[in-house]
Amino acid sequence: MIAPRTIPVTPPAAARAASLEQIVPVLRTARCVLRAPRLTDFDALHAITGSERIGLTGPSTPAESWADFCSMTATWMLRGHGMWTVEHADDIAGFVLIGTEPGDREHELGFLLTPEHEGRGLALEAATAARDHARSVLRLPSLVSYVARGNTRSERLAARLGARPDGTLFDGRVTVWRHWKEAA
Repeated sequence: MIAPRTIPVTPPAAARAASLEQIVPVLRTARCVLRAPRLTDFDALHAITGSERIGLTGPSTPAESWADFCSMTATWMLRGHGMWTVEHADDIAGFVLIGTEPGDREHELGFLLTPEHEGRGLALEAATAARDHARSVLRLPSLVSYVARGNTRSERLAARLGARPDGTLFDGRVTVWRHWKEAA
């Protein structure tokens, strides 16, 4: 059940939520703005994660998408990084994140775009900004992207970002694309 997302937010609670947005850095590229996720962004995320096109696990239910949305947003408060909403021309183009989801072995650079915004280079712009933030600002010792086998768009994007395949997980169903790993 995901009724909490549909319960109206009171003005004082909305003001508090808006003030929390300030902890999320705004990143700008030539065509995109990466900003803090808002409650109103959930439908766009679920349109992506609830799609038959989604990779490893298949389509998410609204409740599963809501749980992902909440956890990827909460990591800003818990870990100092998380999910950004990617805007292009005042539309939600998708989402990128520096995350540590359950099962992740390292910090992950993740990217999800709406079908209508694919194929324009927006994912590359947004993911580059997030990757560079992870390295120069967060100083993460390593960064990977976990890509489901057969997701050729994400494989090409990882390669264009400079990542290289570095093993597999889940019986070969996921390729680990390594952006960097500093020596210990």
